[in-house]
Amino acid sequence: MIRTIALAYSGGLDTSIIVPWLKERYNARVICVAADIGQGDELEGVRAKAIASGADECYIEDLRQEFVEQFVWPTLRAGAIYGRKYLLGTSMGRPLIARRQVEIARQVGADALAHGCTGKGNDQVRFELTYAAFAPDLPVIAPWREWGIRSREDAIAYAESHRIPVAATKEKIYSRDRNIWHISHEGGVLEKPQPAPPDDLFMLTTSPEKAPDEPEEVTIGFVSGTPVSVNGAELDAVDLVHTLNKIGGRHGVGRIDLVEDRLVGMKSRGVYETPGGTLLYSAHSELEQLVLDRRTLAAKDLIAPRYADLVYEGRWWTTEREAYDAFVNITQERVTGNVTLKLFKGTASVVGRESENALYDERFVTFGEDDVYQQSDAAGFIRLYGLSARVRAIRDQELAAERSEDAAKKQSSETATLAIA
Repeated sequence: MIRTIALAYSGGLDTSIIVPWLKERYNARVICVAADIGQGDELEGVRAKAIASGADECYIEDLRQEFVEQFVWPTLRAGAIYGRKYLLGTSMGRPLIARRQVEIARQVGADALAHGCTGKGNDQVRFELTYAAFAPDLPVIAPWREWGIRSREDAIAYAESHRIPVAATKEKIYSRDRNIWHISHEGGVLEKPQPAPPDDLFMLTTSPEKAPDEPEEVTIGFVSGTPVSVNGAELDAVDLVHTLNKIGGRHGVGRIDLVEDRLVGMKSRGVYETPGGTLLYSAHSELEQLVLDRRTLAAKDLIAPRYADLVYEGRWWTTEREAYDAFVNITQERVTGNVTLKLFKGTASVVGRESENALYDERFVTFGEDDVYQQSDAAGFIRLYGLSARVRAIRDQELAAERSEDAAKKQSSETATLAIA
């Protein structure tokens, strides 16, 4: 018998109506667990709202530092990008939230875990894979897979009938997920692939057309692949992301409009704002290009999409991820230095990079006179580098000559035969 349910709670439309539904359906205590991973003022009054909705208690956990240091940084260092564009803001947060939910559930003696993810989305997988890793003994309640509510309009009507205040309306019905790394927008007009996102959709970034008319340069410092400073000022992980969000946001950097492939098989459209993350990915990639050799870069480029799939699919708590991290950590030992970006009207262009570990050496690449590179050595290198092509060409020439000789002999034989006849 279920007596206590631990619910992953955000205070949004879905989880707000789940609290009274769980009380009605199971007649159990509902303990809400809200994770602060950088939603900002969205968490204001969230405990009071949960209690007013019928929750017996609401825990608010500050996980911002852990989120950035233990989830965002490893994903950034891996170079993981899903669907060619998505910087995985929502995907990275779910395993952390779900693990903390399990920990609270153990503390309060919960008999079940619940979440507000829909049966069409990716988050249900991310939450439940984490539950499986840390609480395989606890049953999972997913109301969207059980109740009769089928749309956000239905959910709003349910909230109104139970006098639960929610921010969503039938006119402004976007589904949003926000944290320190990004904000995602889905639903409403975005359910069709063609219409342009309305101007009032965006919350973190200025429209590129309205961004400053003068460019701004920003220098990001890294130590072993981890961001540590902005414009020479050392910052902790949370402050660093906040700072870059402000800088990138005012220049309209970090907007993407993506038709993505969900885990359940359908395509969906999402609009994402990741201003600081976009700057970090650009700078980190450029620094790697400066300090890593060609084959290491190529190997890392093979790992990056696999890592992105892993994060997107909620397979964070796996040996696979630990193995990828071990590889990435080795590649990042020399990724220390600074990269300067120029921001202007929605773009971020690399204008400078430096590292004491740089493999770029002016002594070797200069077009002027040098004493460290014997240009005559290139001839032997090219002969060996192109050996397979030369062998094939020589063999083709030999075969062509043999065929020509055989044809000539055949022609001569046929001529002789005709002469005798």
